[in-house]
Amino acid sequence: MNYHTLKAVIDQKYAEKSCSRLIMGTAHLYEYESKEQAFSILDEYVALGGNMFDTAHQYIESESILGEWLEKSGKRNKLFIMTKGAHPDDGEPGPRLYPKAIKNDLMESLERLRTDYIDFYALHRDDETVEVGEIIEALNEHLNAGRIHAMGASNWTHLRIQEANEYAAEHGLIGFTFNSPNLSLAKCNEPRWPGCVSVNDDMLDWHIGTQMPLFSWSSQAGGFFSGRFSPDVQDNEEMVRVYYQEGNWERYKRAQNLAELKGCTPIQIALAYVLNQPFLAGAIIGPQTKEELTSSIEGSKITLTSKEMNWLNLRGKEDVLENI
Repeated sequence: MNYHTLKAVIDQKYAEKSCSRLIMGTAHLYEYESKEQAFSILDEYVALGGNMFDTAHQYIESESILGEWLEKSGKRNKLFIMTKGAHPDDGEPGPRLYPKAIKNDLMESLERLRTDYIDFYALHRDDETVEVGEIIEALNEHLNAGRIHAMGASNWTHLRIQEANEYAAEHGLIGFTFNSPNLSLAKCNEPRWPGCVSVNDDMLDWHIGTQMPLFSWSSQAGGFFSGRFSPDVQDNEEMVRVYYQEGNWERYKRAQNLAELKGCTPIQIALAYVLNQPFLAGAIIGPQTKEELTSSIEGSKITLTSKEMNWLNLRGKEDVLENI
């Protein structure tokens, strides 16, 4: 398992954290036949070197399962938790990006997770009708209280993150220190879920310039590179809607060719694309089996050159594999 060092300047106590590049997604823990099976995959992830988990207040049962496992493991001080709150479809209907909802979701997540602090706390969605100052001030209250150790955004545009951080700097407050949008080799035709944000070229360039760490959800594009999908297989409506396009089929073809050259699989190449960005990047994965987990770990070890990265993403000038 490879590691990156995340430097989040919050205060002297939490100035540097070392966390896994592969982040265990937990949204589907409730789908296992038993909690014991869910616990088993979490145990295996840690045994193989993983130490960071992604969850959310909206995941309800899965967040509670993670909390039970976390308490049972006795390893809270060695592990890192990212959870999210203030989702518009969680609790009362309508926009929820205001201090009361943020506090409610955070406190309930702390209770479910059986802990008194969250390492990385992200706002699950944005609401651009809300002034960034109100949000930054509310989150800083929780930082000062020690309930969260770093604050970030999930599914915010980079322009809003920049605006929020400029407000923080002007008022002597802590801003966002990480971002969690969708980043994958396959590009989305439209948001996978309402309000979601995927990395485009502008955001990619912004991350390169700012070097802000990025934790990507759907890093393997829902299994698009697994070999289960093709243009004539139309039985998965969501995959067809989100990922079926000519450019992605070309990316899949190139991932196949490069995988053959490197002795791995296309989905491992797709994961390596996320982890080989020119800034600190982590990939949230959702393995359902130990075999899928092992595949992701092997994929995280693959190094891609900048020329290979551009070629995979159809940005390079070269069109022939032999020339990369």
